[in-house]
Parts: sequence; C-alpha cells; structure tokens
Amino acid sequence: MQPFAWRALLQISLWAVPFVVACNQSSPRIIAVVPKGQAHIFWQTVKAGAEAAGKMHGVQILWSGPASEIEISRQINIVEDFINRRVDGLVLAPSDERALVPVIERAAARGLPVAIIDSGAQTESYVSFVSTDNYLGGVQAARRMAEILSGNGDVAIVGVMPGGASTNRREEGFKETIAKEFPGLRIVAFQYGMSDRAKSLAVTEDILTAHPNLNGIFAPNESSSIGASQAVKMRGRGGKVKIVAFDASPSLVADLQEGIIDSLVVQNPYAMGYEGVRALCDRLAGKTPRRRIDTGVTLVTADNLADPEIQELLAPKPATN
Repeated sequence: MQPFAWRALLQISLWAVPFVVACNQSSPRIIAVVPKGQAHIFWQTVKAGAEAAGKMHGVQILWSGPASEIEISRQINIVEDFINRRVDGLVLAPSDERALVPVIERAAARGLPVAIIDSGAQTESYVSFVSTDNYLGGVQAARRMAEILSGNGDVAIVGVMPGGASTNRREEGFKETIAKEFPGLRIVAFQYGMSDRAKSLAVTEDILTAHPNLNGIFAPNESSSIGASQAVKMRGRGGKVKIVAFDASPSLVADLQEGIIDSLVVQNPYAMGYEGVRALCDRLAGKTPRRRIDTGVTLVTADNLADPEIQELLAPKPATN
C-alpha cells in the first residue's frame, strides 16, 4: 500500500472513533431506582411513577430492591452493583439513614448523581430529596387521634423499624404532638413491627392483651397499618379501638370504608418516583433541580374518600406532560 493510502486510512480511523463515541452517548440514559423493599403496594406505586418519568424524559429505568425493608445489606449490595455498572443516575430510598451513607457518598464521588426519595440519609451528597414531610404526617395523625378520642384516652404506636428516617419522623411527630398539645392522651405502648404485616399483627395482639382498655392505635406505614387493623378485627374490636393509619392500599381503603380504620394519612408515592427521576434528568441535562421536593401529605377519612382529588391520589393516572 502506498504511503498516502496509509495516511488516508489513518485519517478515516481517527474520524470514526469520535463517531462511535457519539453514537454511544446518543443511546438512552440509564437511571437505576432502588426502593427499600418490594413487598408493599407503596413501592409498586413508586415504580409506576418512576417509569412514567422515564418514558416522559426518554431514559431507561432499571428497578431493583430487596424483598423486605429490613434487608439493609442487600440494598447496599444492589446500589454497589449499579455503581459498578456505571448507570447515569441513581434514585434511592435508604432503608437506614446511617448505613446507606457510605455507598451514597461513594456514588457521588464517582460523579453519579443521586436523588434520595421517601426517607432521608445523614449525608449531603445528593441532588434532590423527594419525600413527604413525615414529621407533619405524624402531627396530623396525633391531632386526628385527639379529635376522635375527644382528647382523652390510652393509645399505642405500632412502630415500623429502628433506623428508618421517614417512619421515625412520623413516630416522633405523633409522640411530640401528643405530649405538647394533648395531656389527656397517654401513649401506653410502643412496639416495632419490623416493617412486616405478620409481625405487626402479632405486636398489636400483644398490646391489646396487655391493655384491654386501649382506645387508639397509630400505625405509621402500610405494613403496621395492615397488621394493626387485622389484629383489631380478629379481636372483635373493630371501631372500638380507633386506628389512625399511614399509607393506602386496597385492603386499607376497604377497612376505612368498613369503619375498622378511622383515617389514613396518605402520601404520594407516585410523585416520589416521578419527581426523583425527573430531578436526575434535569441534572443530566445541565439544569439545577430543586434541592428539596415535598410531595405532600393528606388526611383521608370516610367523609372525603369519594372526593375526586382523593381518588386521584389513591389511583394516580399516568402523567402526560
């Protein structure tokens, strides 16, 4: 081959390299979404919101999380795998506000933008924090409990699990509001259900046995709410022990309609998934997303259950813009 032919071939090769790179960059971005667990309907609604945002913004969503919210080491391993796969962004609901910090900071150090949803972590290494005002949710639950018990009575808390920032804040909001505003209400029991329906049911049964005159129960997430309502029904005390529950699922809404549950403090998990993905898409596009995005909290009762805005919250429609 003549020298000029070699030079021409070299020029073509050098031109082709950036072309290949550009093609790779034009492929869809990949955003990984890691929930605390997958057993609860709450997380499936988060997934629906994330996938809707992915479709809207032209990114691929990879969804993976532990089966149970207590599998903290499993969640850490999933996040590490996504970091090693070099995804373009990470949406994470930390199961523990301390244990997930090292892996969040490792992702940020590698230039991987992280959006925290649902539950906080003790780090500043994130793009946006998208969640309910969980403390306010606890405050609303306490005030509702005081209203339906006329400010007097014995109440219990079926807690979720230690280390979960979101549910811990709800429990704090409930306890502190009772202490400050309603001296006639007494919190006589607090036990963790470990984010498990069966365990929450057993814990509630123990509380009902120890406190036969119990007037009310606060259950700060889906699993504790379902466990508490099932235990009260099994003991034949539906409607007698007032339950202020958190989150919504078909069974919880049915119990609300039947009067087993007095009220539901409802979040917007669809918005959490959607806004978490959208924040990362904005960041990847060179924009500055909001640092804190509050997805709201709503008290749902039998009186407002049929309202259109409540029905939209309980069964959100896919976003169209």
